[in-house]
Amino acid sequence: MGSEVIIMPAFLGVFFGIFYLFISARNKERMALIEKGADASIFYSSKEKRVTPVWKIFILNFSLLLMGIGVGIFIAGILHYSLGLEDGIAFPGTIFLMAGVGLFTGFTMTKNLDK
Repeated sequence: MGSEVIIMPAFLGVFFGIFYLFISARNKERMALIEKGADASIFYSSKEKRVTPVWKIFILNFSLLLMGIGVGIFIAGILHYSLGLEDGIAFPGTIFLMAGVGLFTGFTMTKNLDK
């Protein structure tokens, strides 16, 4: 019973620790650059860069993931019914394989969106 009570504060502590280390390291790095006389404009992104919106990337990757899962279920059904492969092996294996192929395809298409 006691371990369930510790899990949530542990997750929150890990999240806070990572956030704190990120902010403090960024601050130290910026202070060191300022002490060396670096220009402050390097901390701000320029408006010239054309960046693809995050929602387009999310929709692209999510749709390809779902299509990969669908194709994986379809291929697993073919393997199970035509080749007699056990369903406990065919379904998880092909679903994960095709979901990974979908995510990799989404990654490569996302790289091409910025060009």
